[in-house]
Amino acid sequence: MKLKFIFTIISLTLLCSKIAGQNTSNLVTGKVSFVTSKNVYVKFETTEHIKIGDTLKFLNQKKACLLVQNKSSKSIVCKPLFGCEVNKGDAIYFNYHIPTIIKNAQKEVKNTSGIVKKSIDKQVEKENPIIKNPEKIRGKLSASSYSTFSNTGNDRHKMMYRFSMDAKNINNSKFSFNTYLNYRQYIQPKDTSSYQPKNTFNIYNFALKYDVDPTLSLVIGRKINTKTSSLGAIDGLQVEKFFGKNYVGAIAGFRPDINDYNFNSNLFEYGGYIGRSINTPNLYSQTTLGVLQQTNNGEIDRRYAYFQHSSTILKKLNLFSSMEFDLYNKVDSIAKNSIDLSNLYISARYRFSRKFNLMISYDSRKRILYYETYKTDIERLLDDNEARQGVRFRVNLKPSKFLSTGFSYSKRFQSSTQSKSDNINGYASLSKIPTIGGRLSFNYNKNTSNYLESNILSIRHSRELIRNKLSADFYFRIVDYNYFNNNTKFKQNYYGTNLSLRVNKNLKFNVFGELSTSSDPTNNYRINASIVKRFNNKKRKK
Repeated sequence: MKLKFIFTIISLTLLCSKIAGQNTSNLVTGKVSFVTSKNVYVKFETTEHIKIGDTLKFLNQKKACLLVQNKSSKSIVCKPLFGCEVNKGDAIYFNYHIPTIIKNAQKEVKNTSGIVKKSIDKQVEKENPIIKNPEKIRGKLSASSYSTFSNTGNDRHKMMYRFSMDAKNINNSKFSFNTYLNYRQYIQPKDTSSYQPKNTFNIYNFALKYDVDPTLSLVIGRKINTKTSSLGAIDGLQVEKFFGKNYVGAIAGFRPDINDYNFNSNLFEYGGYIGRSINTPNLYSQTTLGVLQQTNNGEIDRRYAYFQHSSTILKKLNLFSSMEFDLYNKVDSIAKNSIDLSNLYISARYRFSRKFNLMISYDSRKRILYYETYKTDIERLLDDNEARQGVRFRVNLKPSKFLSTGFSYSKRFQSSTQSKSDNINGYASLSKIPTIGGRLSFNYNKNTSNYLESNILSIRHSRELIRNKLSADFYFRIVDYNYFNNNTKFKQNYYGTNLSLRVNKNLKFNVFGELSTSSDPTNNYRINASIVKRFNNKKRKK
């Protein structure tokens, strides 16, 4: 009996040793740290035992939901499997096994793992195909009415229709389209004794883009190039090519008519630019330098160089600068090349914290001279083309969670002391007002120029009447004008309200009403209404 008991103990020990030698399970847990449209990032204490091609599971599920694609010492980059829903903060586990020293078993595990990985990859590719150029369409369509009624003058009515759309990679292709259209319709009584404004239709943006490859793009139509925004809209062809962080671009087309903003085939322009773009976690920077020549009926109208720079450093300091140098002038039919700084704008904004930021800017701008367009008046314009300079300072402060304040000062001046002005503006905004709720805002503005001093004080209360559906603004504004040249003082009071109805996520309706009274017998009533429809379509291949 004693020998039988000893034999049983020895047998159990050997069996346990054999089982332990074959497979020892260990559980490693992690947490989802970030989710993008294509990848899921999971953080572990260590990724020593996790290999590329392994699968991960949720703690509350048995099936695999993530396929390991890349890894570091503590992070894993995964691809979601079989339509699993993954959110930031989800708990993830990986069950790894310590293999035996038997080489044949290791080979079998390795081969099996390879077969499983290939099978999963095929299943993922079948159910979630990778789209190189996913379609994304966003747009807005709106109609607005503006009506003014007066007890002493004529009533005025106007309709405004706007349409904008940004369609990227149409039907998952390399083609994109961007447009912004505006139509103004004036509804006035047919009175020949008064001025009748004409209905106007403006195309501010209407361009088709083709991405030949990730580094080369072509744009045709009317488009403002963000790298050279001071040029304004260009009707024609724009080509841009990247060489790593550097890029070059070429422009050939027409500038819009200076009177009605329509297409004008007489205003041909062409030029090019070079630049460098940097995008790292601590630095975003874009710098462009170019030259453009503008013509009128084949003659040189303007030739100039431009420089533009924007950057964000450590997510705290924002810098922007823009300069234009005129390189050509023509007076009394005598043309010559020269260098003249015609426009300069510099701004800097520093974010000390979430509660405090500071901004300062300086600009010096001359009237743009087109030597063919204004050739009959060019000498007069040259005599009166002083640089109009300006300095602006602004500070925003948030002392508490519910209180925001700000102050700004700007000064405009010329060397001849003409067109000078000083502007002071301050505001305070209090959200979540005790007892009554909503937001209460105060704003004060004082402007002093050569001929006028104005003081404006406004109070506004904003609140939700129906949560996420109906909101309202109520305001009162006092305006005092003091004209120095004739010692005239003029005062106006404004009482207004705005109601905004959010029908659904993409449909919104607004109605605005205002009464203005003045020191003379004139009372004006304004009623505006608008309806805005937004659309957003992200198309994926089935």
